[in-house]
Amino acid sequence: MIESPAATEHIQAHPALQHHFENMEQQREAGTLGMWVFLVTEIMFFGGMFLAYTLYRSKFPADFASASNHLDITLGAVNTGVLILSSFTMATAVWSTQVGKRQTQILCLVLTLLLGLTFLGIKAVEYYDKYEDALVPGQLIPGRPFGPEVAQEGDHDRHKLHLLPGATVEHVQMFYWIYFAMTGMHALHMVIGAGLITFLIIFSVKGRYDPEYHSPVEVIGLYWHFVDIIWIFLFPLLYLLGRHFEH
Repeated sequence: MIESPAATEHIQAHPALQHHFENMEQQREAGTLGMWVFLVTEIMFFGGMFLAYTLYRSKFPADFASASNHLDITLGAVNTGVLILSSFTMATAVWSTQVGKRQTQILCLVLTLLLGLTFLGIKAVEYYDKYEDALVPGQLIPGRPFGPEVAQEGDHDRHKLHLLPGATVEHVQMFYWIYFAMTGMHALHMVIGAGLITFLIIFSVKGRYDPEYHSPVEVIGLYWHFVDIIWIFLFPLLYLLGRHFEH
């Protein structure tokens, strides 16, 4: 009995090939396009918050500089380095999958996950510090003894809010609303990314990904790089801009 070409092609098809695609390349291109479309919607989402930040910062520069100077620039810089390194390990994981280096692939995915969790841990420490210092929306109450009033009472705690001339607590509180909204949404995306990378690690250990089928690693890598790039913009805007007013 002679098998038809269609039947032969079906038998030789990769196990990961979905029935509605003709071949693995078409499936990979569709997945990549879908991720890029999703990332465009994410750009619009974060773009709205960046626009709100820009408008308020231009309107209340002294207030935002006062609030920005109370962020821990050291922790922010460390987190920036952590994410840059995680992008490198993620890119290496994608390359390792494409060339069939399974052990390197798994190692780099695990390192990427650990770096992502390190970022979240450091961010949790920052959030806790802001909570302890009452530098969170809702606790910055007009009339509360901050800055010069506190200093006159002999309290020289460096964590207390020091206002630049012309700054008000109400507008400083707006900075922290935007800060927690932007970094909180970024952290949420990091948590989702960590979950996706955990998914990749499990299936990588099972040997599911190879040079012929590696699109999940590629598209999740795109997502991870996007989240890293968002932080590259957040760090200078929130931590560095206005730092020269500190003294």
